[in-house]
Amino acid sequence: MTFIESLNAAWSRNNSLLCVGLDPDPEKFPSHLQGHPDGIFEFCKEIADTTADLVCCFKPQIAYFAARRAEDQLEALIAHIHEKHPGIPVILDAKRGDIGSTAEQYAVEAFERYGADAITANPYMGRDSVEPYLAYKDKGVILLCRTSNPGGSDLQFLDVGGMKLYERVARLVASEWNTTGQCALVVGATFPAEIARVRELTGDMPLLVPGIGAQGGDIAATVDAGRTKNGAGLMINSSRAILYAGKGKDFAEAARQAALATRDAINQYR
Repeated sequence: MTFIESLNAAWSRNNSLLCVGLDPDPEKFPSHLQGHPDGIFEFCKEIADTTADLVCCFKPQIAYFAARRAEDQLEALIAHIHEKHPGIPVILDAKRGDIGSTAEQYAVEAFERYGADAITANPYMGRDSVEPYLAYKDKGVILLCRTSNPGGSDLQFLDVGGMKLYERVARLVASEWNTTGQCALVVGATFPAEIARVRELTGDMPLLVPGIGAQGGDIAATVDAGRTKNGAGLMINSSRAILYAGKGKDFAEAARQAALATRDAINQYR
């Protein structure tokens, strides 16, 4: 199955628009995993195993692994999710953006080394910097559009021929780059009006929406602004609020309860 097909199936099967972000910070791990040589893998594996039936996808952030020299644990984690929870797509949150020849290597890294089902990428070097990812027809390419950080407005709100830059990105991706139907966009939950505008410009294209939970995005406003007519179309990400809901040996069960509450809160407004 392609990334989009898997995502559609997970939306329906798990009745969920929730994406759990896997951003492992060893300093926040429960004591029994502190100093464990494979602690990052074990922590994320437990989170994935206890929440897989509640999510539409997982999103490991590569920096949290690379900073700890834990790329091998990232490989093992994605392989574990694919083996134990088939049909749940994994997005490698890498936000890559470089010239074509370098992007080719990043694509190999994401899709062949790590086995990710999709990657986040930066569109601001143009289509040729994105084409190496699009060459993997079964994979997803999720492009930054309107990000959740306050500084995103520094560039994304610039006027470009009568449109804001983020609007231009949304229209360009939807109308010209998405020729194989594998694209999606990142739009932050902290800006529901812009979510609605991107939805208007892109039709039913999937949107990855960070910013609820620790970043304070409003769930009701997010779902109302971004859902498609069939009540799907969103991957609403929560990371810290789920990962660190508990601090003891029962951390995974605490994460499950936080994920369940978040999924159900989202579903109230679908």
